[in-house]
Amino acid sequence: MTLVRYQNQFPGLLDRLFNSDFDSFNRSNFSNTNTTLPSVNIKEDVDSFFVEVAAPGFEKSDFNIEVNNDLLTISSEKKTTNTPKDNERVSRQEFSYQSFKRSFTLPELVDDEKISAKYENGILSVSIPKKEEAKPKPVKLIEIK
Repeated sequence: MTLVRYQNQFPGLLDRLFNSDFDSFNRSNFSNTNTTLPSVNIKEDVDSFFVEVAAPGFEKSDFNIEVNNDLLTISSEKKTTNTPKDNERVSRQEFSYQSFKRSFTLPELVDDEKISAKYENGILSVSIPKKEEAKPKPVKLIEIK
């Protein structure tokens, strides 16, 4: 497994387990605002890898998921404005702007044509299936003659 999480710090133990690329760990994870990046869980089973992004308050349409040269990028941009109604006097108006971008290097053993995603209850779930040749083969018993 070589899903790699890039961050603005030296790679931690989890990154080393996922075969981190030391040359580019500062490239692709950033927030355009002073907010924190959403937390991410990476899971694996026999058939797939799963990336879960905690992003409550967003809508499906706020996300952009791209695969480019084995780099999976999840990004979002959300603007909220409070527009005054007719005959309203605004003494203070606050705007909300949230954006983030997270990138992960996909291992060669994934089928990037079959990646799927869903957003439910504040969690964006991305399913990344493995190629057939990457799946473990069943144990084969050899008969002794």
